[in-house]
Amino acid sequence: MKEYMETRILTVAQYTIDHNSTVRQAAKKFGISKSTVHKDLTERLPQINHHLADEVRHILEYNKQERHLRGGQATKEKYLRAHAIS
Repeated sequence: MKEYMETRILTVAQYTIDHNSTVRQAAKKFGISKSTVHKDLTERLPQINHHLADEVRHILEYNKQERHLRGGQATKEKYLRAHAIS
């Protein structure tokens, strides 16, 4: 694996741990696609650092369990804003 990729993977992983960020938040922060962040964290990181990969995996699993709640909250806020404007 190329050095710049390893640096990016470790940086994104550390950011995810430090901020409990979602894949979407990390992608936006680093200006890369969600697909790249997901692949980096789930496939490439375990090859580089098992301990870090375990920490990130727990955060990603938690985010996956909570995503339906976040989506519902976002929809609720969207409709509240629409009614406030009307």
